[in-house]
Amino acid sequence: MGNNFKMIAKTLFGFEEILAKELRNLGASNVITGTRNVAFEGDTGFMYKANLCVRTAIKIIKPINSFQVRDEKDLYRKIYGMDWSEYLSVEETFAIDSTVNSEQFTHSLYVSQKTKDAIVDKFRDTDGKRPNVDVKDPDLRINMHIHNNTCNVSLDSSGSSLHHRGYRISTNIAPINEVLASGLLLLSGWDGQCDFLDPMCGSGTMLTEAAMIACNIPANINRKSFAFEKWPDFDAELYEKIVDSSLKKTREFHHTIIGFDKAPSAIRKAQENIENANLEDYISVKRQNFFKTEKQNEGTLHICFNPPYGERLDRSDVDSDFDVEEFYSDIGDTLKQSYPGTNAWFITSNLQALKFVGLRPSRKIKVYNSHLESRLVQYVMYEGSKKAKYNNKGSES
Repeated sequence: MGNNFKMIAKTLFGFEEILAKELRNLGASNVITGTRNVAFEGDTGFMYKANLCVRTAIKIIKPINSFQVRDEKDLYRKIYGMDWSEYLSVEETFAIDSTVNSEQFTHSLYVSQKTKDAIVDKFRDTDGKRPNVDVKDPDLRINMHIHNNTCNVSLDSSGSSLHHRGYRISTNIAPINEVLASGLLLLSGWDGQCDFLDPMCGSGTMLTEAAMIACNIPANINRKSFAFEKWPDFDAELYEKIVDSSLKKTREFHHTIIGFDKAPSAIRKAQENIENANLEDYISVKRQNFFKTEKQNEGTLHICFNPPYGERLDRSDVDSDFDVEEFYSDIGDTLKQSYPGTNAWFITSNLQALKFVGLRPSRKIKVYNSHLESRLVQYVMYEGSKKAKYNNKGSES
């Protein structure tokens, strides 16, 4: 426990509790939820494991300093005063990401510039040389966060956002973010204990994330690299042990995962991505119009999907005769008439269109799809009518 340190996992709005649960299940201690973030503690091995396994985190950062700051001169002085040789050498490169919410500091790029100046000046004064900046692939990525007068300096252990899983090589227009897809699945209660359908699968992100959850496959097993692999204290042997241990916890999946899409191009892209994730044994995709299908399996079916029409699509990408009212009405009619015994969930940013579904949602959960406020809605389709279900229960008692 003495080697534990504080970390912060950044996430999307609405996923904080799910992320906290993921971290606790992995073994994190002192887990505290915030807004779009969860603080926790663990050792170096746990930092590796969190990056590898957590599904709903965008970044895992490691705070290294926190101080009060009055103005730009004060910021420069305190950054200059830190011992950067512990994290960076003059031969290495670095980049700085800044977020500000302060009356004194109003421009994140300016904060990044002042921080960069302080770091390179410190190295120039102590070593006679300075490290260079590389915004694309740095050896060290530094995270600056200023809220009011408090400045937090952290190291980004992830690098590029953790939604870059590494399996998606082909995409359609406005593809769903992998972290968003996984979070929606976990919010919907998907646990791999029944058959699964994405009736509008696009490039297959929801299908792939569903299979990885069902089989307990580490979320980022297909990712090429993490930022911590370039840190001076990176322990390659420990990391390999974390990977091996995580893979031993995978489980078999005894149900089906199926995706439909009308577009042949979407089917091809989904198949490519699924194969790239090595999940073709678990997922099948078919060229089908969901509105002309019916439930094929017996028992419970879990549906979760991201309807392809909405504000994120340019109107030129949508059928010229597309009718929002008809589309959402068709979703409701198809679920009601053809999918009994189904737990159906979908996300939409078109909140007015939900009334056209013609069904009363069991749940509505506020989430964001990129910058768009959205709802994840649930429709429970009973075998027979809901009224008949309760009447039968009453007659048996």
